[in-house]
Amino acid sequence: MKKELNRNYSEVSEFILLGFRTAPDIQILLFLLFLLIYMVIVVGNISMIIVIKIDSKLHTPMYFFLRNLSYLDLCYSTVIAPKTLDTFLSKDKKISYNGCATQFFFFALCVGTEGFLLAVMAYDRFSAICSPFLYPVRMSQQACAHLVIGSYICGGVNSMIQTSFTFSLRFCGENRLDHFFCDVPALIKISCDDTFLNEIVLFILSALIIITTTTVILVSYVYILSTVLKIPSTHGRSKTFSTCSSHITVVSLFYGTVFFMYAQPGAMSSPEKSKIIAVFYTLIIPMLNPLIYSLRNREVKNAVKRVLFKKFIFSLTSSHL
Repeated sequence: MKKELNRNYSEVSEFILLGFRTAPDIQILLFLLFLLIYMVIVVGNISMIIVIKIDSKLHTPMYFFLRNLSYLDLCYSTVIAPKTLDTFLSKDKKISYNGCATQFFFFALCVGTEGFLLAVMAYDRFSAICSPFLYPVRMSQQACAHLVIGSYICGGVNSMIQTSFTFSLRFCGENRLDHFFCDVPALIKISCDDTFLNEIVLFILSALIIITTTTVILVSYVYILSTVLKIPSTHGRSKTFSTCSSHITVVSLFYGTVFFMYAQPGAMSSPEKSKIIAVFYTLIIPMLNPLIYSLRNREVKNAVKRVLFKKFIFSLTSSHL
């Protein structure tokens, strides 16, 4: 089939995002649901960034990394959500070729960077719990900045490779993407070139990122668990390990969905399954992350209370003046 299309090759200048093929009434309900989720993402992650920024007690490496995680969640959901919302209401579901490439580049950059950042956050917990005396040296302000920059560089390299390989493919007339954003599996499916190499590159890159980052995370937590079990009191063990519970939850959600989406050879086979999984990691996880860290983290909850209390006192003072 691809060879036949190859003979009648014509340049594709735009794609049509088919999105969720449902009845018009359902499209409106989906629009409202996605809009609500996106609003929660924006409010939740911006609130997390502001609270960490203005509360001096949260000016530690752990919360520096958490603030960057909120930046990433906000960024890659914003890369996807506005265009998805537009396709629910618009009859014109088109996205330009360059727009598609740009959307995918920034999405891959943010997702790849988040994977490495989660590994850095695990290393931070390992350093804090297993080597508390060396922690200020290992996690100095400069070291933290280098780790975050390194995460962005690794995410950027992954994004450049995937974008260059994917958009070097030819699309011979067929421009309908059975997805709600520009993603590799959907693009590979409509290409008229032999995509075996692209599928292998996607699998290898995804596997490398997952293996390297999960190895760092697993090794870190093996040492953390070993150290925690040596603490004599139950309260001490619970208090020490509680600083890791939110991170473990976020890691499980993120890597679970990414693995099912990209790191399996049959990941391209079911468009509907891919869409559901994609909704989970592009919108649901960025919505849940600030909730997980705020509801399961005592320091964040206390910081939110302090910020609200200061705001309340300020408003009372202003009203009396």
